[in-house]
Amino acid sequence: MSRKYKFQNPSAAYFVSFATVYWIDVFTRQVYFSILQEAIDHCRTKKEMEVFAYCFMPSHVHLVFRSANDNPSGLLRDFKGFTARKIIKEIEENPQESRKEWLLWMMERAGKKNSNVNKRQFWQQHNKPIEIWNGKVIKQKIDYIHNNPVEQGFVTDPVDWKYSSARNYTDDDTILKIDNEGMHLGMMEL
Repeated sequence: MSRKYKFQNPSAAYFVSFATVYWIDVFTRQVYFSILQEAIDHCRTKKEMEVFAYCFMPSHVHLVFRSANDNPSGLLRDFKGFTARKIIKEIEENPQESRKEWLLWMMERAGKKNSNVNKRQFWQQHNKPIEIWNGKVIKQKIDYIHNNPVEQGFVTDPVDWKYSSARNYTDDDTILKIDNEGMHLGMMEL
């Protein structure tokens, strides 16, 4: 199957998932989750990203988002590049990271297999964007995102996963604010 998924409609909302190289469980410490959180906040305020749903898992991220400036590919590229550099730096400098050498070695190993990478690769390159075109699809994708921590056995209720917009849909914006007020897009009821 081709990995050449594309953002065909630049003004549409999209569901994307992207994982760390080799599906490494990097997001096991608060500091790494915080980098994702700060990057989403930055993209919302400075790069016109609208986030309708999210879930940060130990090895991957799920988002339903839209680029208000009609450049979803560039937005996601910048988000992944920034978070990769920042997380790798944090791993290098974190004295409490017991897996530091192994993590960096795995990222170097992945980087050597990719001609687009200078030294270390953090994220897998594909995002598999799926355009959200109706209420049924958006509900399906948001339910999938919110139930991912339950399916993985981390929690029994989606709202118990700290880094999930399932909390936002119960009016808890303590981790990240999302753009669910405008999410109806004329097509969604939660």
